[in-house]
Amino acid sequence: MVEKKAKVAKDKPTIKAKKDPKESIKPVKDMLTSETIVVETPDEDKNFLNSLNANETVEFTGKYIKAIGRRKRATAQVRLYENGKGVIMINGKRVSEYFPGDGLNLITQPLKVTGHGRDFNFSIITQGGGKQGQIGAVRLGISRALLAYDVAAKEALKVNGFLTRDPRRVERKKPGLKKARKAPQWSKR
Repeated sequence: MVEKKAKVAKDKPTIKAKKDPKESIKPVKDMLTSETIVVETPDEDKNFLNSLNANETVEFTGKYIKAIGRRKRATAQVRLYENGKGVIMINGKRVSEYFPGDGLNLITQPLKVTGHGRDFNFSIITQGGGKQGQIGAVRLGISRALLAYDVAAKEALKVNGFLTRDPRRVERKKPGLKKARKAPQWSKR
């Protein structure tokens, strides 16, 4: 009889955090080791996100700045109203209702970078595409509206890539193929 030795895997130390919907936690990889360090967002960001979820009535009247954002097949028409409370309405719903989960954080990134967190109200109409395409379109539209309002914010928006339109789209299906590039199985005989 021959005995086989089992290989023992080395355990890498990791710190994992449970996801809590009330707290936004961002895992950050340490470059020198394989440990994961958990970094919490400041209290200001938590209060900002909670204020966006509050049930306030907001009227969108007066002058506004208009911008359009696109991503894949999605289009977002953004209206920026000055002297707002930081309310974002998308297709008649609050942003947290329309994009549950991480969509709120992605959409508010340009506002956090420029420091205009609660200065404006946004009325947004999105159409076409899926949820991820609409999130990208809304973020680009908000970035363009902020640029039209404050030209000095261009550098901060440009460095983070919020002014760049993502050109990637779904490639079309070709005749004779099953999908865009997938060919039927080749048979020798």
